[in-house]
Amino acid sequence: MARIGVIGGGAFGTAMACVLRRSGHATLVWAREPEVVAWINEEAINPLFLSGVRLAPGIAATNDLATATRDKDFILMAVPAQHLRGVAATMRPFVAAGTPVVTCSKGIERTTCALMSQIIAETLPGAPLAVLSGPSFAHDIAVDRPAGVTLACADPAVGERLAQAIGTPRFRTYLSYDVTGAPVGGVLKNVIAIACGVAMGRKLGESTRATLFARGLAEMARLGVAMGARLETFMGLSGAGDLNLSCNSASSRNTSLGIALGEGGNLQDILRARVTVQEGVHSAESVTALARRVGVDMPIVTAVDRVLNHGADVGEAIAQLLAHPYHFDRVTAGQDADAT
Repeated sequence: MARIGVIGGGAFGTAMACVLRRSGHATLVWAREPEVVAWINEEAINPLFLSGVRLAPGIAATNDLATATRDKDFILMAVPAQHLRGVAATMRPFVAAGTPVVTCSKGIERTTCALMSQIIAETLPGAPLAVLSGPSFAHDIAVDRPAGVTLACADPAVGERLAQAIGTPRFRTYLSYDVTGAPVGGVLKNVIAIACGVAMGRKLGESTRATLFARGLAEMARLGVAMGARLETFMGLSGAGDLNLSCNSASSRNTSLGIALGEGGNLQDILRARVTVQEGVHSAESVTALARRVGVDMPIVTAVDRVLNHGADVGEAIAQLLAHPYHFDRVTAGQDADAT
């Protein structure tokens, strides 16, 4: 039995606490909201972020970050991407050197364009790092439906130990060493899902959605390879798998936001009506800036950014995307993909 601190009492953090507790681990969740802590401790529920789910028995919760992180065998981070740096920096005095940290947050920091893995490396330099990413809706894994994820870790021994501790017969952990590619997939799937949602909201048809999915996957791979990731990572669970789940489901937070935009909704009104974070809204601008920095063409991401952050009309953005010049898409040197 491992002692695990789950940092973040939102939907995914709570769901991962269920996975870990079902495996017999001592699981302590840190949440900002006092009511979430009380619900988990007293009633084994989290109706604010994971309504309708009875949590695995024995999960405990706390508002004290020191208690949640001190003397743990490993720590799992599931806080919103834009808060990760601040939370990790606050944790630093309490995390013993050599304690592995697994990040589940899927996003990119707005001010720096840093991936979550890069933020952990900067703020907790003594911690072996792993990235957990893949097609896994919080509700599905909380109620123990089968799912598979990528667990990326540069240290094979640490990665194997974490994969064994986290994985179950119904929550499959597939080990990878690509700690750049796995988080890139998690970032891009949110942005592409918004584009697919817009297409669904505009009733442009399944062919359009499939085209956005495929071309979005190409954009994901181009950016990842330019940053040093392995191309094959994007054909796996943290790339095509996660993208497929988000882009095909109206229950995806980012896809549903895109649907509302495609139906004519106002972005700020849509966001005000929601409790949970739509990471694609925060990521679109930073990914566009990062793509310019590394010299990668990402027309779908750029179109989403223009709609979300620069006041572009949805119809105009679609028209400009359709007018994008045809060319060969060289994902890596010497390898030609589809003409776009």
